Amino acid sequence: MIFDPMYLIFMLPGFILALWAQSKVKGTYEKYSKVPNTAGMTGAQAARRILDEQGLQSVPIEVTKGVLSDHYDPRSRKLVLSEGVYSGRSISAIAVAAHEAGHAIQHKEAYAPLKARTAIVPAVSIGSNLGFIILIAGVMLGSMTIGWVGVALFALATVFALITLPVEFNASSRARLALVQAASDDVGVAGARKARASRRCSTLPPGPMWPGS
Repeated sequence: MIFDPMYLIFMLPGFILALWAQSKVKGTYEKYSKVPNTAGMTGAQAARRILDEQGLQSVPIEVTKGVLSDHYDPRSRKLVLSEGVYSGRSISAIAVAAHEAGHAIQHKEAYAPLKARTAIVPAVSIGSNLGFIILIAGVMLGSMTIGWVGVALFALATVFALITLPVEFNASSRARLALVQAASDDVGVAGARKARASRRCSTLPPGPMWPGS
């Protein structure tokens, strides 16, 4: 068996980025999930307001289990919110819901970076699922070629993270006006902005890897 230490140089950045992003998102989400928004709106109501204002009345909002499993699915053109976001009345709830609604707006307007990210999702999914397995197979078989194929597939997740950053920032910008209206006082707005910023850091979310998540 062989193991090239260079494997770690290419793989560790992806691991570290994913762990940092998940920790940052969960910490900020939990902090502001205890702070009610002053408008008394649920996440679902905030998302519905944004969608309706943008002429997206046909986009349904559904609820799913899990924490931070929120996403917009461009294939079925629906917005899916986790239970805590869907019915929650916290700053975190409306921030996350508004952010995901922003992805629906991007889809409507054929936002180019979103289209680019959507195009690489199949490759990223394969890389995330098979990359580590192929790497281990290469080590077990003593084949550096197979090992490096595994590393390359796994590295696609890091590339996805870099490509997705402008998409995430833009999604929040598109939803900002309605979000500020929902959290109208200074404290609420500041908290919502921090929650949105943390959501943007989640380039590798724990939920399904939808193109608009």
